[in-house]
Amino acid sequence: MEIIDWQHFQQVQMQVGTIITAEDFPEAKQPAYKLQIDFGPELGVKKSSAQITKRYRSEELIGKQIIAVVNFPPKQIANVMSECLVLGAVDASGDVILLQPEAKVANGLRIA
Repeated sequence: MEIIDWQHFQQVQMQVGTIITAEDFPEAKQPAYKLQIDFGPELGVKKSSAQITKRYRSEELIGKQIIAVVNFPPKQIANVMSECLVLGAVDASGDVILLQPEAKVANGLRIA
């Protein structure tokens, strides 16, 4: 594990967003969903691809608040330009459990 300093950590911008659409993403190499996530008035809606199909059905993701890194450069994933990285805890089987705020909060709140 590489140790980073506080200054590098502060450069990672993690924010709360609400999933507004979740669709199957058959073009992806691994099973995934195409997501649109609302990060509030400052950032707006960003697209992402998330490999979270083992635990979540697309319809149950709508309205769920998540935490994502929002200042990575866009990344092409199949036919989608992913604009943020949805964060989750990954167990030994590869199952991803989404990171979420404990209570509903405003979209766009920064994680510190």
